[in-house]
Amino acid sequence: MARKLSLPLQVFEQIQGARNRLTKSDVLVGLDGFVDTILHVVDKRESATKYTRIEKIAEFGKRITAASGLSMNFEMVTQMVKLGGNGPIMAHALGSYGTHVTYVGNLGSPNVHPIFSDFAKATDLYSIAEPGYTDAVEFEDGKLMCGKHASLKEVNWATILKHLPEEKLIKKFNDASLIALVNWTMLPLMNGIFNKILKNVAPKLTGEKRWIFFDLADPAKRTRADIAEVIKIIVKFQKYFKVILGLNLSEGHQIGEVLGIKVPGNSPEDVTTLAARIQSKLKIETVVVHPTHFAAAADANGATFVAGPYTPKPKITTGAGDHFNAGFCIGRLLNGDLATSLQIGVATSGYYVRQAKSPRLEDLKKFLQTL
Repeated sequence: MARKLSLPLQVFEQIQGARNRLTKSDVLVGLDGFVDTILHVVDKRESATKYTRIEKIAEFGKRITAASGLSMNFEMVTQMVKLGGNGPIMAHALGSYGTHVTYVGNLGSPNVHPIFSDFAKATDLYSIAEPGYTDAVEFEDGKLMCGKHASLKEVNWATILKHLPEEKLIKKFNDASLIALVNWTMLPLMNGIFNKILKNVAPKLTGEKRWIFFDLADPAKRTRADIAEVIKIIVKFQKYFKVILGLNLSEGHQIGEVLGIKVPGNSPEDVTTLAARIQSKLKIETVVVHPTHFAAAADANGATFVAGPYTPKPKITTGAGDHFNAGFCIGRLLNGDLATSLQIGVATSGYYVRQAKSPRLEDLKKFLQTL
């Protein structure tokens, strides 16, 4: 009797020849853009070149609290400066797998910011405004994202059409197998853009329904009314697209709360139940929830979860969720079922946090063989 292969090895076999399929896939991604500075906080400075870092957020929090009524100095050491924003990171990961990427977002205007120069060469880029800036203070158990968002108000329908006229934008949507619209939380005029797409673009598309992926991106700072409104708008896209709503664990609970769905635990079974209840409530194609140790998803055919290749010592964590999203969408583009798509998602993220770079298809294959 033949031995049953593990899920990673099953997926390894399923994606043989995927390169040819992916190079024929157009994807359209937007709409944000950030320059990310990755920082560590110094615990003890031992010499001009050697130091230890504060490893846990709770320890950093204790030190901040201790400074109340006083003052305190924190030294931060830059680890890297890189392209950032949910959209550019996800688009870069999708492009690394061979898809043809069109990107619309605020990556510099009138000139593209130098940090995006290689990205611009690899994509069909429409940069509509200056980027935002993020200081990502990373710890072993999470990160603090400190953003400067003044330019994000320029990401609006009128500015998009100045760089990409409506007729051409419709063609971009029509040619795409996947559209990803991300970082709703940081883009204050995104609802208006969504509504314009529903009114002016979606009804003019031809052919089979395309995948469309939404990532709200930590909506905790938005009001419950705002979140409820955007969820109603996203549901309307199901008429024209196959909608994927991507959530991390915190976002999953926030959306659940707005929808009146309470799943108290965070076990794989609990999170799978949460994904299934959100999907059933919204009646969209797919809901996916990705904590750090596993990921769960639900569609009309059922729900499941897949364990992730968690590492306690990541080289980088900023962008891990965006890489998961890219991998999951690659699974959907390859007609993978939920388990296959989840496995590609967690493997894409797992490789990225270990290597601090997006995997190519060959990198993914090798990594799957180690799981």
